[in-house]
Amino acid sequence: MTDKFIFRFVAAISIFVLAVVIILNRKVLPTPDVTPAFTMYLPKLNAIINGTCSVLLLLSLYFIMKGNVVMHKRINILAFCLSSLFLVSYIAFHYLMKNETVFGDLDGDGILSDMELGAVGKVRSIYLVILVSHIILAAGVLPLILLSFYRGLQMQVEKHKKLVRWTYPIWLYVTVTGVIVYILVSPYYHF
Repeated sequence: MTDKFIFRFVAAISIFVLAVVIILNRKVLPTPDVTPAFTMYLPKLNAIINGTCSVLLLLSLYFIMKGNVVMHKRINILAFCLSSLFLVSYIAFHYLMKNETVFGDLDGDGILSDMELGAVGKVRSIYLVILVSHIILAAGVLPLILLSFYRGLQMQVEKHKKLVRWTYPIWLYVTVTGVIVYILVSPYYHF
């Protein structure tokens, strides 16, 4: 496989995933009439997966700093598989849920009243900063992860290192903030 093919493949996957997420968040596709019971567990599952990936990424860094390439690879493959599972679960949740969760919406009507806004105060602003940075970086990190994996699995060490200088901190930030976003928004889920 040529680099040109790999870049096109990574671009195609990244664009496809981004398009699916945008379509699901815009609620363009019809949702099932009845939301399956398991749907309510998906956000917690996603937070657990993100938390696990955070730990795995830290372990991966530890092992590569110790020169243990085999463990580094194994842990990164596991983190990649779990992140892929997260993506499937995330897409399923946003497809199956009829309404989006609004931070601070205590009564679940989808509208933030003055009383609700007053109750959450500045925490909402902090939440939105974390959420927006999480979303932007999550969208941008996918092609970096895919290219980093390709370079690493091909043992193109120097190219892998150059990519990972950007990929690693962004991926770690996205997994950690994914957990934080869940913790902050979970009181407002209305299933």
